[in-house]
Amino acid sequence: MALLPILEFPDPRLRTRAEPVTVFDAVLAKLVDDMFETMYAAPGIGLAASQVNVHRRLLVMDVTEDHSEPLVFINPEILAREEVGVMQEGCLSVPGFFDDVERAQRIKVRAQDRHGITFERELSGLAAVCLQHEMDHLEGKLFVDYLSVLKRDRIRRKLEKTQRDRSDRAGADKVAAGVGAR
Repeated sequence: MALLPILEFPDPRLRTRAEPVTVFDAVLAKLVDDMFETMYAAPGIGLAASQVNVHRRLLVMDVTEDHSEPLVFINPEILAREEVGVMQEGCLSVPGFFDDVERAQRIKVRAQDRHGITFERELSGLAAVCLQHEMDHLEGKLFVDYLSVLKRDRIRRKLEKTQRDRSDRAGADKVAAGVGAR
């Protein structure tokens, strides 16, 4: 297994709409395993393939504290939504930021598992919110899209600065390593 790089807002690739998964093979199984490893290491409770620059309709999640209920949803579709509520959300692609988002608190979903077998499942609370959040990624939508333009722009500017600083430090480290090697 391998850790995958997670795209960060405002990377335009996060806005790509994912295509359906049609081939259920060893390559897909490895991607699922790598996504779980990446999600747990981040640490997070959900990860859509779009976040790791694979634009297929696939997401993984596990909302348990002990990582005891890993779930895979391929080509998911929500069949029913009930009980709208507000919950604070964060995102591995928007690191360090959290805000309230309104979503259905109970959903029924149909999807395929890693072998292509179709199933239906009812989710509530955090699991329902997590699935909706990850499904948004498959549509090229982020939780910051639910926020005001002012909040979204502030988050974008802060993350762009963080990314520039990280890039500058990486460049300085390479120069220092090159200088020390002579």
